[in-house]
Amino acid sequence: MLEYHVAFHLPQGEDRMVVAEVLDFPGVVSQGSDLADARAMIASALEEMAEFYLEEGRPLPTPSAAATDPEADCVELIPLSVAAGAMRPTQAQP
Repeated sequence: MLEYHVAFHLPQGEDRMVVAEVLDFPGVVSQGSDLADARAMIASALEEMAEFYLEEGRPLPTPSAAATDPEADCVELIPLSVAAGAMRPTQAQP
């Protein structure tokens, strides 16, 4: 099972959203109304992006133990679960 590092940025000032970014999977960013919501939203975004990569025949980025963000309020590992069907592109039926 792959686990990716997620940086969470908690609300500051008038900003009311928790921003989440997967540090070792470029382009996977989301937000939530609180930390629990941001965790759920980023897990969903990661799953969707991974499925897109697999459908396109692209390899998934390798998680990096060195992934960090010094400006994040916290960094957590989240597991990636991808549906088995996403691993093989479907063939068009004649």
